[in-house]
Amino acid sequence: MALLLAGCVAGAPPQQQQGTAPAVAAAGCPEGARPATVLEAYFGRSGPPDAPRISEAAFARFLAEEVTPRFPDGLTVLDGLGQWRSPATGRIARERSKILILVLPETEEAAARARLAPVTAAYRQRFRQESVLVTSRTACASL
Repeated sequence: MALLLAGCVAGAPPQQQQGTAPAVAAAGCPEGARPATVLEAYFGRSGPPDAPRISEAAFARFLAEEVTPRFPDGLTVLDGLGQWRSPATGRIARERSKILILVLPETEEAAARARLAPVTAAYRQRFRQESVLVTSRTACASL
């Protein structure tokens, strides 16, 4: 599956020459970078015991049908392995996962989360998932 990177999160500011001030862009970002919201969504692939395992092909279809149309400018998908405790049963579940990373330049965090919400709702419904973990943060992004 081809993975695309929508933006690079800038780390430390670029090296500066002695005695010069660093260039600063909007919202404290280094020159050439702009503020962005980074979203990460963790999609479990096991599902309930009576549901079929979520295959690579099924996830690829979900990505093509639900994610790409909403985020056509780019995204990254990574494979993961994790665990969580079900609030409903208290049982610890270990499962493979897909981690979706979206870098949305000049997008407020609330707007970014609202834009992702239909994707996570569709995943929960389609694959009978109890939840999808979503994290968000602000960053500086450049290509």
